[in-house]
Amino acid sequence: MSASLMHRPSRRSRGFYLAAIAGCVALAVPAAAATRKSSARPACQLETIATGTVKTVVDGRTFVLADGREVRLAGIEVPPLPAPATSAAAAHDANNASTEPALAATAALQALVGGHEVSLKHPKLVTDRYGRIVADAVAAGAESGSVVKSLLSQGHARLAAHPGEAACVADLRTAERAARAQKLGLWGDPRYLPKPADDPAVVLAERGRFTLVEGKVVSVRDSGGTIYMNFGQRWSEDFTVTILKRNERAFTAAGLAVRSLAGRRVLVRGWIEERGGPWIEATGPEQIELIADK
Repeated sequence: MSASLMHRPSRRSRGFYLAAIAGCVALAVPAAAATRKSSARPACQLETIATGTVKTVVDGRTFVLADGREVRLAGIEVPPLPAPATSAAAAHDANNASTEPALAATAALQALVGGHEVSLKHPKLVTDRYGRIVADAVAAGAESGSVVKSLLSQGHARLAAHPGEAACVADLRTAERAARAQKLGLWGDPRYLPKPADDPAVVLAERGRFTLVEGKVVSVRDSGGTIYMNFGQRWSEDFTVTILKRNERAFTAAGLAVRSLAGRRVLVRGWIEERGGPWIEATGPEQIELIADK
């Protein structure tokens, strides 16, 4: 008998091997699917970078700890308190906005963190140019969790142009949408509602302020190193969003193919500037949100 015949597996053995392989494949497929599902949307995970007791609430997104450290809540915009401001940093942010929304945001933050021990959450320790720690906060024993999310849910804040970690943006955006749908806080005030992109005069009136603008993209063109999302035919007068070509890859990686947005309805957030007509520079994909056509 040849060596090959001596080592040939029996029918029973071959059946056992095939069953074993099939079992491994059956186990591997759902495991791989679960891996793909979990990697598709990573969880929002922030590190505790500091702790302390809140001594003073300065405004709707700023507070001071008992040891003197000042904290600026990350990822949100709130109506600034009018002058006279309590610090050089607050004076820089102050404008002629009505005091009511600003005072309501300040009172909401006071209710959430005033006098409480808080944990400051962020991927790493970051300070702004005024030396304030930039982070989210969680009050000890509070069931509400993220203070930033609570302020958005209550309608006292709007999601900033650059809200932070991509994994956290979806939850924060959902909180803002819910408050807007219920017309809570700021969303019950017409001054804070999204401005119509097809009315450049209304948008231009917000020059120098953080604003949400909603409308249909008429065309997407590029010139030199800049991509232009046009919301009208009169390019020198109508509202425009600009994106530097070197940033386009970040938009694509986030699932937002800029050049395919013509004809789509979007919500854009940022600071209104003027260059002929009103415009916003979008430096990150979190500034542009696809919305359902009306």
